Amino acid sequence: MNSGPTIVPLPYKASEVEAAIGSNWPSILLSAYRWMVLGRTLDARMQALQRQGRVGFYGASTGHEAVNVAAGLATEADDWIFPGLREQLVALVRGHSLVTYAHHLFADDLDPGRGRNMPCHPTASEVHYVSMSSVIGTQISHAVGLAHALRSRSAPGVVLAFFGDGGTSSNDFHAGLNFAGVWRLPVVFCCANNQWAISVPVERQTAATSLASKADAYGFGGSRVDGTDFVAVYRALREALAAARSNAGPKLLEFVVYRMTPHSSADDPTRYQPADWAARAASHDPVGRLEAWLFAHQGLTEPARSRFKAEAEEQVREAVRVAEETPPPRPGSLTEDVYAPAVSSRAPKGR
Repeated sequence: MNSGPTIVPLPYKASEVEAAIGSNWPSILLSAYRWMVLGRTLDARMQALQRQGRVGFYGASTGHEAVNVAAGLATEADDWIFPGLREQLVALVRGHSLVTYAHHLFADDLDPGRGRNMPCHPTASEVHYVSMSSVIGTQISHAVGLAHALRSRSAPGVVLAFFGDGGTSSNDFHAGLNFAGVWRLPVVFCCANNQWAISVPVERQTAATSLASKADAYGFGGSRVDGTDFVAVYRALREALAAARSNAGPKLLEFVVYRMTPHSSADDPTRYQPADWAARAASHDPVGRLEAWLFAHQGLTEPARSRFKAEAEEQVREAVRVAEETPPPRPGSLTEDVYAPAVSSRAPKGR
């Protein structure tokens, strides 16, 4: 392993991980690690491209990988994802093509949104991943509405609604959680509390002891989870999803994570974060914590680690190459997918 910051170790024996995840825990953890390495590699590459002017905007999910990968692995095909800002990796884990995501980031002619959405706001309908909105919190009400529709139609699936700590101050947070609580809807509210709503620290958001405790006011349970601990996140999500599937109602999960990069490519966190923030965040790096545990319990070797990293770099490099070689959207596409096809108002012949 490379030298670096002192990582806070994951506090598990192998038997405890098996109890939390199941007998197939080795394959789940290795799969999670590979996805987390891909996410970290993607973030680094895209941030570099944004600084070079080749991508217009990028909001990294660095530090959120354990939550995003666990959500992708714990959910089923019938489940729906309403993201906040940093959940693109959930879509990829659920089966969205990395090349298609690259087309979106470059807003080219093969971007499913045809360049209409700003970067990092993809649509991945094939994996039930709804395009995010930059308006804080609105996805919470939308997620609850879909959960109500699933219930009304007796359709399978649970809805995961993601938002940040800043989103808990939005009107939609109150409206969404209140509605879900009254109707006992199949929705899991996932608050990725990275402790900064851009530049506003979480203690300026609320006087509550935790964001998870806010669920009490809406009549259902809330739990605070170490969002840098993949095992804890996966177990919490699996339990909440199972409860929602059995009509036990909604759950609020507060995942405490560390934002390890600027809020976005337009932000300078050194202006407002304490000087030791980066060191604290690095010691709780979710990728580093899982990697260290896998090395210690013989689930990962140095050759495998190097191979995973090389594979991730090649995947990202190829996706970027394909996207950059794709032309921009055709001018004529500007009015496509905007208006419904014309329908004749004339009565059918013979009437």
